[in-house]
Amino acid sequence: MLKKTELEEFKRHLLTLRARIRGDVKHLTDEALNHNESGSESKSPTHLAELGTETYEQDFALRRVENEQEVLDEIEEALHRIEDESYGICTGCKEAGRAISKSLIPKARLRVIPYARNCVECERKREENA
Repeated sequence: MLKKTELEEFKRHLLTLRARIRGDVKHLTDEALNHNESGSESKSPTHLAELGTETYEQDFALRRVENEQEVLDEIEEALHRIEDESYGICTGCKEAGRAISKSLIPKARLRVIPYARNCVECERKREENA
C-alpha cells in the first residue's frame, strides 16, 4: 500500500496534469471550432485541396480533444481512488481475486502514468482482448 505522503504526491501530480490537459482541451477546441472567426479577412479555402486540408486539421484536432477528454476521465477516476483508498491497486488483479500484495501497481508505473488502473500484465491482457 502507498504511504499517505506518497498519495498526496500522486494527488498533486494528478491535479497538475488535469489542469494542463484542461487548458489543452480548451485551446484545441477553440482552435478547431473557431478557426474561421479570427481576423477580418475571410479565411475560406479557395481551392478544393485547401478545403480538404482544413477539414483534416479540424478532424485531427477534435480527435485529440476526444482523446484528452478520455485522459481527463481517467484522472478523475484516479482521484476518486485516492479518496476511497484504492489508488495503486490493480483493478484487473483485484477482479481476478489475487492477493492485495500481488495486485499493487508499481510506483514507477504510477509516476509515468499516474492515472493507471492496471499493472502492466493486466493492461497488456486488457489491450489484447479489446
